[in-house]
Amino acid sequence: MPSLTLPECGHYLPPPATKEDLEFADLAIIDLSKAHTPEGRAELYPQLRDALRTYGFVYAINHGYNQAQRDRIFDIADIPFTVVPPDEMKTYTANIEKVGYYAGFKGRQFWKVDAENHILDQIEHYGINKDIARRPHPQAVLDAFARHNHFNIVHPILRLLALSLELPEETLVEKHNFDGTGETCGCYRRSKEEEEKSKNVWLKGHTDVGSITILWSQPVGGLQIQAPDGRWKWVRHIENALVINTGDMMDFFSGGYYKPTIHRVVQPPEDQRNYDRLGTDNVRLLPYVESPVLHRVGIQRRCPDEDAPLCATWRMGRTTTYGRSDLKKGVEHNVEEEVIEGIVVKHYN
Repeated sequence: MPSLTLPECGHYLPPPATKEDLEFADLAIIDLSKAHTPEGRAELYPQLRDALRTYGFVYAINHGYNQAQRDRIFDIADIPFTVVPPDEMKTYTANIEKVGYYAGFKGRQFWKVDAENHILDQIEHYGINKDIARRPHPQAVLDAFARHNHFNIVHPILRLLALSLELPEETLVEKHNFDGTGETCGCYRRSKEEEEKSKNVWLKGHTDVGSITILWSQPVGGLQIQAPDGRWKWVRHIENALVINTGDMMDFFSGGYYKPTIHRVVQPPEDQRNYDRLGTDNVRLLPYVESPVLHRVGIQRRCPDEDAPLCATWRMGRTTTYGRSDLKKGVEHNVEEEVIEGIVVKHYN
C-alpha cells in the first residue's frame, strides 16, 4: 500500500501577478467537471470547438486538482532547478537530437533564438515520460500527476473533440496511449544586450508538435498567442486553471479543422522581470475522413495520404531540429521555414 505521507519538499513561492496594462487575449473558459456525463459533454463540445477554432487556446477549470494539490506540483517541479546539484543534473541530460524527445534535462543555450545575432535560449527544461520508470530521474517524481493529466484531462478533451467532429467518443482517445512525455521548465533572465538584439523574444512563434498541449497556468507572464488579426496577445494567468491549445498532430487528424496554434514566449512584463518563470509542457497522421463534419467543410491535407508521416517520426523530426536547424526566409513577412518529412514547418518572428 502506498504511503500516505508526502516526502519533504520546499514550498515554491509564486511571484505576484502583473499589474501592467497589457492586451490580453479574450479566451473562453470551459468547466471540465461537466465532461463526466453525456449531457455535460454535449454542452461542452461546442464551447471547446468554437474556442479552438477561433484562438486555438482555451482555459479549463475544475479539472480535478484543488489549489493545494496544484501548489504541491509546483513545489516538486521547482526541485530540479533549485535543489538538485548541477553535477547531478548533468547525469539526467536528455539526448534530444538523437532520441527526438525531451525526457530528461535540457540546459540553457541549446536552441537558437536569433541565429543572425547569435542569441541562444536561457531556458532550462526537465521532461518526464508519462511512464516515469522509463528512465532515471531525481528523487522527486510525478507519477500521479502524469496519470491525472493523461486520463482526467487529456482524455476528456479528446472525447469532446471527437464529438465535435461527429465521431465516436473514443476515436481520438484510442490514438493517445500513456507512452509519451511531459515536462517542466524554468525560464531565466537574459542580459539587456541580448534582449535588445532578440527584440525581447525568448522563443519565436511556433506550433506545438503533438495533438493538444496542457499548461498549468502560472503568474509570470510571457506566453503570447497570435490572434486571428495577426497581432500578438498576452495569455492572462488564472489561478489553478489550465491553458490548453492544439498542435500539429491535431491539424493532421482533423484535416485542418483544428489548426495548430501559433504562440511564442517573450520577456515578462516590466513588473515581473526580476522573477524566473516556472511551468509544468505508431499512428500515421491521416485525417479522419469518416467525419461528417470534415465531409461538409472539406479536408485540408498537409501532404498526400500516402506520404503522411507516423506520429513518432513527426515528433522526432520536429524535436531534433527545433532551435538547431538553419531556417530559410519564407514567402510571408517575418516567417522562417524548414521542411520536415516533406512538409513545410513555419516559425514566426
